[in-house]
Amino acid sequence: MQHSKRFLAIVAEARRRVAETTVDQLKARLDQGERFYLVDVREESEWQAGHLPGAIHLGKGIIERDVEGRIPDLDAEIVLYCGGGFRSILAAESLQKMGYTRLISMDGGFRGWEEAGFPTEKT
Repeated sequence: MQHSKRFLAIVAEARRRVAETTVDQLKARLDQGERFYLVDVREESEWQAGHLPGAIHLGKGIIERDVEGRIPDLDAEIVLYCGGGFRSILAAESLQKMGYTRLISMDGGFRGWEEAGFPTEKT
């Protein structure tokens, strides 16, 4: 997908303020049984087509509205992912503004996860 320069600029700006993890690092943490919220911020149709095991769905369009009902603890660790790692960075930055303190975006997103051959599930 070809992204506009302005979109890439706001992603780059947000990237300076949001921690990131790689697909491999996240898989290792999940394999070790670490506990954190794993949040898919993609569109509903993307979620339905497949998602990471154990993830919850809070699409980027509604995450600010609904996150407190699903994750009330502002200090909970939250790992967000999207299709490639851009929307999740922007969603994480938005949640920081709401007071959430432990946010991580998965670089590479769902595409990177699938390319690595890691398991997915459908609900």
